[in-house]
Amino acid sequence: MVFSSMTFLSVFMPITFLCYYLFKNRTYRNLVLLFFSLFFYAWGEPVYVLLMVFSIVFNWLCGLFIDKYRNKDKPRKAKAVFISSIVINLLLIGVFKYADFIIGSINNLLNVHLPLIKIPLPIGISFYTFQIMTYVIDLWRKEVPLQKDVFKLGAYITMFPQLIAGPIVRYDVVNEALDDRNENISDFTEGIRIFILGLAKKVLIANSMAKVADALLNTQGIHLGVIESWYGMIAYTFQIYYDFSGYSTMAIGLGLMLGFHFPKNFDYPYISRSVTEFWRRWHITLSTFFRDYVYIPLGGNRVSKPRWFLNIFVVWFLTGLWHGASWNFVLWGLYFGCFLVVEKLFLFNFLQRIPKFFGWLYTFVIVVFGWVIFRLEKLSEIGNIIKAMVGFNGLSTTSPLYSLNVLQYLPWFLIAILFAGPVYDRVQKLRKGWGATLVYDVTVFILLLLCIGFMLTSSFNPFIYFRF
Repeated sequence: MVFSSMTFLSVFMPITFLCYYLFKNRTYRNLVLLFFSLFFYAWGEPVYVLLMVFSIVFNWLCGLFIDKYRNKDKPRKAKAVFISSIVINLLLIGVFKYADFIIGSINNLLNVHLPLIKIPLPIGISFYTFQIMTYVIDLWRKEVPLQKDVFKLGAYITMFPQLIAGPIVRYDVVNEALDDRNENISDFTEGIRIFILGLAKKVLIANSMAKVADALLNTQGIHLGVIESWYGMIAYTFQIYYDFSGYSTMAIGLGLMLGFHFPKNFDYPYISRSVTEFWRRWHITLSTFFRDYVYIPLGGNRVSKPRWFLNIFVVWFLTGLWHGASWNFVLWGLYFGCFLVVEKLFLFNFLQRIPKFFGWLYTFVIVVFGWVIFRLEKLSEIGNIIKAMVGFNGLSTTSPLYSLNVLQYLPWFLIAILFAGPVYDRVQKLRKGWGATLVYDVTVFILLLLCIGFMLTSSFNPFIYFRF
C-alpha cells in the first residue's frame, strides 16, 4: 500500500485516524498505531512482517540486557550484547538485501557458478533497521533512556508514516512523544495541508516526470541525441526529487496528524552551489545517520589528511551500497565521494567566490550525471547515456521526442523547476490573516482534487525508493 493510492486515502487513512482518536489514553493510542502500522506493512509484505516483529523484539531484549549488565557493573557482557545486536541487524540486511549481490560478484570474479538464493527484498528493511539501530546505539552511548515497553518501541519502529521510505527518524526524536505528545486540531489541520502538498509532489509532478524519463531513458541511450538524453535525464532528476521528497513530506504531514514532529528530509537541494551543500540538503536524515554513526566514530576530520579522505570514501561507499545491491550504486557513492574530497581540498572556497549561477550550474551538472549512474545498473547503459549527453550521437535524433508528445509535459517541467526553489517557504510567510489562509486552503483543496483525478484515471504510479 502506498500513500498515493485510493486504498490508502479512502480506506486505510480514515479508519486509522478514527480508531486512533477514539481513545484518549496514550497507551491505547500507541497500540492502535502499532496495530495499524503492522497491518499497513503486512498489506504488501504479509510474510516479512514477522521479520520486522522479530527485529523489534530482539532489539528490545538487547536493550534490556545492555541496561541490566551495565547496572550490575558487567561492562563486558553489556558490550557483547551491544555488538551482537549490531551484527544481527547488519546480517539481516546483508542476507535479504546483499546475499545474491555478493554471490553474483564472486561468480563473476572467480568464474564460478554458485547458485543464487533469490530471496525477495523486504520493503523498507534498510529504513526500519537503521532506525532500530539508532535506539540500540544511543542506548549504549547513554544518550537515550531504556525503553521497557516493547509495544512503545514497536510503535516507533513500525510507525506507518515513515516505515517504508523514511525519513529515518532517530529514537531520540520521538522518545518523549511516545509517552507525552500533544495532538491538537492546529497540528492536525496543518498535517493535512502538508500531506496534500506531498501528495501533489508525488502524483502530479513526479509521475509526470517519470513518464518522460521512462519513455526516453528505457532505450538505454542507443537512439538518443544530446537534446533527448538531457531532456530524459533532467526529467529523471526531477522525478527522483519529487518522488522521494513528496513521500517524505507526506510522512511529515501524517506524523503531525498523530502528534509527532518528524525532521525535515529535503531542503531544496537543487539550488545548491556545491556538492557539499547538495548533500546537506538531500536526504538529510540519511546523511546525518552516516555522519553520526560512521563518519564521526571513524575519526571524522580530526585525523591525518589521508585518513580523513579514507573516512569520506568509506562513508560514501556505504551510502552507495545502502541504496541497493548493485555496483552502480557503489560507483554512484564513490563518484560523489570524489567530488566531496576535491571540494574539501581546494574547490569549495573558489565556488563561494564565483557568481552564484556558475556554482549552481557546476553542481546541477554533476548531480545529473550522478543520477545517470544511479538509474542504470549496467556500465554499458551508463556509458551509452553519457555518450549521448556529451554529443556522440549528434544533437538530436527526434524520433523519441515525437512519440513522447513533448509539449504535453512542458508545463510540468516548468512547475518542477519553479517549486525546486524555496517558493513554498515564501508562500508560508504570506499566510497571515484569515483571507490568505482561506486562499491557501482552497488551493490545497484543488490540489487534492487534481491528485484524486490523476489517481482515478491512471494506474501509472511508480515509487523509486520502494526497493531500498
